[in-house]
Amino acid sequence: MSRTQRAVVLVVLAQLAIGSAAIFARFALVSGGPLAISAARLTLASIPVLALAAWRGRLRPVDGRTGRRLALAGALLAIHFAAWIASLRFASVAISTLLVCTVPIWTEAIAALRRRRIDPLASASIGVALLGVAIVVGVPDRANTPLGIALALIGAIAFAVYLLLVRATDARYDTLTVISRTYPIAALVLAVAALALHDPLPAVGDPRGWLGIFAMALVSQLFGHTALNAAVRVLSATLVATMTLLEPLIAAALAAWIFAERLGPLTVVGALLVLGAIALAIRAEASPGLQPNASG
Repeated sequence: MSRTQRAVVLVVLAQLAIGSAAIFARFALVSGGPLAISAARLTLASIPVLALAAWRGRLRPVDGRTGRRLALAGALLAIHFAAWIASLRFASVAISTLLVCTVPIWTEAIAALRRRRIDPLASASIGVALLGVAIVVGVPDRANTPLGIALALIGAIAFAVYLLLVRATDARYDTLTVISRTYPIAALVLAVAALALHDPLPAVGDPRGWLGIFAMALVSQLFGHTALNAAVRVLSATLVATMTLLEPLIAAALAAWIFAERLGPLTVVGALLVLGAIALAIRAEASPGLQPNASG
């Protein structure tokens, strides 16, 4: 097997790990709250990241501007996880994961507002996405409520701004330097919010809930996102980003198998439009600097 083929297999495995995050979160939500679950996930993920950063000397102080930027990015990462995991209480796994994967659409929209012009492909992606979301919102049911849809979209927009902040970080600071700040900050923000709002962790005697949290931290966060970062050194960033379209499909397939979730015909139409819009947004943003969608 060639190096490229191994990288493709790695991306597929990474998408399976990331696409499973919503399933793991659903198990954790049985006895835990979204803020506490998100805090536990980021705390567990932060421990090995901080250990590696300390070993490689990446915990040295950064300049003040970068420190403030990364603090804001960490807060937005906290909002992303809290909103998305909360959405799973009010929306199906398939729709929640699909909507939180609309990150490339929002990064394109924000970039267009900043440069005061819009690329035709980006314009098409935003229009198609809005149409798809309107269809999904227009046919709410017991599984997909307006609140669940709104929370998933808030999660996507928060992560889009997070990515833009990280991309704008001084090139002197590598990925490990960035995440060794943003992960712990997000964990701290979520922990404080969980304590303030009395949001509970899963019961001590609930192995399923804690297994869900550990799986999100170790399988989805550390393996999934680390594998994507490794693969993008071999494959083009555009190809890796396009393959992230597997994430909502994997989540939907797993939810149908495990939770017997089914989507209505109109919801499927809206979902397909959103998937098409994500593909257009990725193509519009195709450049060496594109980072793969890392939600979930």
